[in-house]
Amino acid sequence: MATTGFWPVRSSLGAVIRYADNPDKTTNPKYLDDDLAQVLRYAENDDKTDRRLFVTGIHCTAEHAYEDMTAVQKRFGLKRQIVAYHGYQSFKTGEVTPEEAHRIGIETAKQMWGDRFQVLVTTHLNTDSIHNHMVVNAVSYRDGKKFQNHIRDHIRLREISDSICRERQLSVLENATFFGGKSRGAYWAERSGKLTHRAMLKRDIEDSLRYAMNFDGVIAQLRSKGYQYDWQRGTAKAPDWERGIRLDRLGFTAEVIEAKLVANLYDNNALWNWNNNLPYRPKRFPLLELEKKLDYEIEHSDDTVTVLVDVVFFIILQMVKLTRAEQEGEVSFRPLSPSMRKEVENLDRLDAACRLMAKNGIHTPEDLSQFITKTEAKIKELERERQLCRNQLRRPKPEEVEEETKRKIAEMTEQITPLRGNLKSARWLEEKWRRYYEMLKSERQMEKKALQKERNRER
Repeated sequence: MATTGFWPVRSSLGAVIRYADNPDKTTNPKYLDDDLAQVLRYAENDDKTDRRLFVTGIHCTAEHAYEDMTAVQKRFGLKRQIVAYHGYQSFKTGEVTPEEAHRIGIETAKQMWGDRFQVLVTTHLNTDSIHNHMVVNAVSYRDGKKFQNHIRDHIRLREISDSICRERQLSVLENATFFGGKSRGAYWAERSGKLTHRAMLKRDIEDSLRYAMNFDGVIAQLRSKGYQYDWQRGTAKAPDWERGIRLDRLGFTAEVIEAKLVANLYDNNALWNWNNNLPYRPKRFPLLELEKKLDYEIEHSDDTVTVLVDVVFFIILQMVKLTRAEQEGEVSFRPLSPSMRKEVENLDRLDAACRLMAKNGIHTPEDLSQFITKTEAKIKELERERQLCRNQLRRPKPEEVEEETKRKIAEMTEQITPLRGNLKSARWLEEKWRRYYEMLKSERQMEKKALQKERNRER
């Protein structure tokens, strides 16, 4: 049955084109006669020979798809984070020949993108299920507008593919939902092992229901975890969430909650369980303590004081480390905000980001912006020099000269790889720092409120 999908490419356009246009995947000898297979095996050892079958360019040449696509991006000055979209179209095992699959892929790509975008269509034969790859330039060759990637585009791609397959009496997926009925963000977050707001709240409600004997006890547990509860709407939310989530939409209907509370109530150890798992009451306030040590107050006006991005990320990193330590039973206190605790999944990335800022003297948003600009320029210059060397390899030359040129290419690649990693981290920093700054302000307000409650109790 034919399945489809596509996703944004944020790294290298050249890398995704090389993957889609890999001769090892597009020239399986199983589908070729013996003489041609031998020629192709010979060609695999010859870097100067064009070895591709089932590769077609739409509004670009198959041989120079990368150059054609980047030329459009440069012409409109729109080479940004998303450089392309990588689509696929897979068929039921044994249902199509490579030739037919490739024709279907071309027709699908033309109907979906062909009136405005460049597309490279390749058919891969390296698995039992023949499948097409489609690399779509993120920038239109007609007007320079970027492809927007809405959910309706995914639906349209499937509709086009299904229509073409039905015309050829090929099977399609019937009544299939996109992203398993979830939102696109939730689907990809779960696929990458990350918690969505809904998943995190559901987990915390289950934990809150474990020992409570009435609904007030459930809400007390949720509040101790940093959530706000709206009695009128029946929703719970963290302070920095845009909107609350209804408990019944997560499967916690009144009947389900009542059944769990009754079961807890009639448990022989109910009172002991409750008393030994009381709602969390903070005794320490780590953010306020960190501010005092660093002599830096998060909650101030942007108009009068420069926000130190490196300090913001350092504090976030310490709070996340505290979250992990609390989860592993090493300490008994933690951040109050659910959003702050959720960032434990980004611990390694936060650590790398802090190291990058310390190594390169990045302190302010302006420093970060300048670092990104300089790194982009350095990568562009190295890529230009590397391409010149690659162009030289296309012409016959003495073996020693060719080896020296290849060595230079390898050296430049070694320089480019870490630079791209630094650029990716810096762009992530630029994207995230404002949100983290707001998270810290929210956490600080929660700590101050909890501290005041504790002082009132002591009085």
